[in-house]
Amino acid sequence: MGKPIDVISLYPKDMNIYGDTGNVLTVQRRLALYGYEPRVHAVNQNDPWPEHADIILGGGGQDTGQKKIIEDLFRRADLLHRLADAGVPMLMICGLYQLFGEYFDTIDGTKLEGISVFKAYTVGRDVRMIGNLVESSDEFGDIIGYENHSGQTFLREGARPLGRVAADGCGNNGQDHTEGARAHNVIGTYMHGSLLPKNPAIADFLIRAGVERRYGGFEDLGDEAARRERAHIDGLAARAREVAGARPR
Repeated sequence: MGKPIDVISLYPKDMNIYGDTGNVLTVQRRLALYGYEPRVHAVNQNDPWPEHADIILGGGGQDTGQKKIIEDLFRRADLLHRLADAGVPMLMICGLYQLFGEYFDTIDGTKLEGISVFKAYTVGRDVRMIGNLVESSDEFGDIIGYENHSGQTFLREGARPLGRVAADGCGNNGQDHTEGARAHNVIGTYMHGSLLPKNPAIADFLIRAGVERRYGGFEDLGDEAARRERAHIDGLAARAREVAGARPR
């Protein structure tokens, strides 16, 4: 077996809609093809935290799901901040992206305090932003996915978005053309899809950052068969990106 890499799937029981489990499966498979041993740990409410956390992945959920996990999330807030500050790569989608911000004022008037990894806040609105989305980013090029959210997220001054959208009515809030957020190696985004199968550059960023932090450097330890399979998967992703990018909103 290869060198172990521990992947945390955060709150998969309550925060996993629109195929967000596909992000875990993508990281798991790509790690194996790079010659590492992926160890996936599902961490739900009150579950013990694993000894190692090299990559942390969280999905989206409805407001009810967020309310279910918020108390447990706050118990882990200091730990998650320490890990984020230490450079642990994380991907937080939709509902967990919102809760990694400062707060979320929901549509029913409930205020859900966030853990403030991102300098951002979210306000619930009557109108949902739904549809296929292509955003541009300096680090990952075009990012392709699907958004479906009524919460509108606003970045504080100086906060860094994941990418930018060209049109009004989409992205973080439909107004400022930002989408997602970055802090250290933590990525927040509204992109479902699943995101990572169609965006292998982001998957590889998470993998490389996790491996480098644990082992001091990244090596492709896969054999020739693994490299061929990875090239095949990347080809499928390229075709999927082409189709998805051409779809109407």
